[in-house]
Amino acid sequence: MFSGFNSFGGGFVDIPQKFEEFFRCYPVAMMNDRIRKDDANFGGKIFLPPSALSKLTMLNVRYPMLFELTANENGRSTHGGVLEFIAEEGRAYLPQWMMETLGVQPGSLLKIGSTDLPLGQFVKIQPQSVDFLDISDPKAVLENVLRKFSSLTVDDIIEINYNDNLYRIKVLEVKPETACKGVCVIETDLVTDFAPPVGYVEPDYQALQRQKAEKINKFKQDPSTYETGSMSKRINYKGILRNNQNSLSLFNGEGQKLSGKSTKKSTEPDDLSKLKVSLDGEPLRLDLPEGQLFFGFPIVVPKKSEGEEEDSDGSRFQGQGQSLRKSSKRRGKSDHESSKAKTPKSPEIIEVD
Repeated sequence: MFSGFNSFGGGFVDIPQKFEEFFRCYPVAMMNDRIRKDDANFGGKIFLPPSALSKLTMLNVRYPMLFELTANENGRSTHGGVLEFIAEEGRAYLPQWMMETLGVQPGSLLKIGSTDLPLGQFVKIQPQSVDFLDISDPKAVLENVLRKFSSLTVDDIIEINYNDNLYRIKVLEVKPETACKGVCVIETDLVTDFAPPVGYVEPDYQALQRQKAEKINKFKQDPSTYETGSMSKRINYKGILRNNQNSLSLFNGEGQKLSGKSTKKSTEPDDLSKLKVSLDGEPLRLDLPEGQLFFGFPIVVPKKSEGEEEDSDGSRFQGQGQSLRKSSKRRGKSDHESSKAKTPKSPEIIEVD
């Protein structure tokens, strides 16, 4: 009748009792559209009926509620939390990865019982594909994903969704180690270690160094494929100028000696400044190999003539201006004379004959 007494006599002690029931398991995708939550597929929590909540409250189960799920067909087990109590009576809805871990089909009988797990301190995981390496910050992604999990169990292959991509991750090791091989990941500092993804091959760094050295040596032997080769060498600019100069010459023949040897000596100047560039005549066609560009011939600045003097002080226009109205420059005279007419003075004495 009573759950227990304490050793000091008279007081009742609330001893948590274990919840254990059998349910028909179904994936989350088979839930009713009105209550289905597709995000639950990428977490570690299940859906139970409301009657399970009533029994759990009467049994005084500890929080957070953690459950051990055991397949009745093959005996496989895993752990998880509960998301909501909205499933139909006698049914339990599980994420797809949990169905695959347990190896059960929709409608299989599943035993679900309450359990206690220690707080996790360390977990080692292994991505199941090399595509996981494409994530720029996997630590931040896992911190966000593990919020949807209540527990982790060894040999579980969980699924996470990131940027519309599905990644599968296997739990290799957990600490502290227990008989149930599971830990609680709620409100705990969890150290995470990564194992190399499945199919990952460590690159041979020595072979890469040898290939890089061979590539550099090849570039040194062929200046046309190396960045230090000048544009004039790539298009044979010196040969184009020499051919153009020979085509403009009036006398292209060669002299002959009595001995039969040619009198013309092949003098090829190494300095481009020694070649004469002429702009007379028809322009020579420039044919370049495929994949090469030419950005023009060197600019020849015209020299100034001998009679032209450089205007150093900038005073090219000098002189004195003239006014349309001539002004009088005599001292003491104003520029404009008085316009008043001079009148003769009247005599003091008038004589009449």
